Amino acid sequence: MTDPIADFIIRLKNGGAVKKQSVSVPFSMLKMAVAEKLQEAGYVKAVEKKGKKVKKTLDVVLQYNEGGVHKIAGVKRVSKPGRRVYKSVNEIRPIRYGHGTLILSTPKGIKTDAEARKEKIGGEALFEIW
Repeated sequence: MTDPIADFIIRLKNGGAVKKQSVSVPFSMLKMAVAEKLQEAGYVKAVEKKGKKVKKTLDVVLQYNEGGVHKIAGVKRVSKPGRRVYKSVNEIRPIRYGHGTLILSTPKGIKTDAEARKEKIGGEALFEIW
């Protein structure tokens, strides 16, 4: 697989489209950090690491509202393996008029667009989620 982050966010979106309770993906520290940031932003309910050594997986419990509608309406991969996209703090704008979130990989770790603007740091724009 050439783009594990794209695979991860699409699995979350597709799992919600078919009303799954949770989604299991192969574990990596980057995916764990992204999943925890999505949990803080309210897009997923819980994140848990399972397994040992090579067979580690990341179980993500999906979040739905009262009407049973999935919190993740859409995702868009910004920085891809063939074309990395970096944004300075001045280039980070609100996503979907403030209803979405941009996830960035910064020197201080994985941050949302609001956190990056607050801390005045830029980085690689991983994906947009709304």
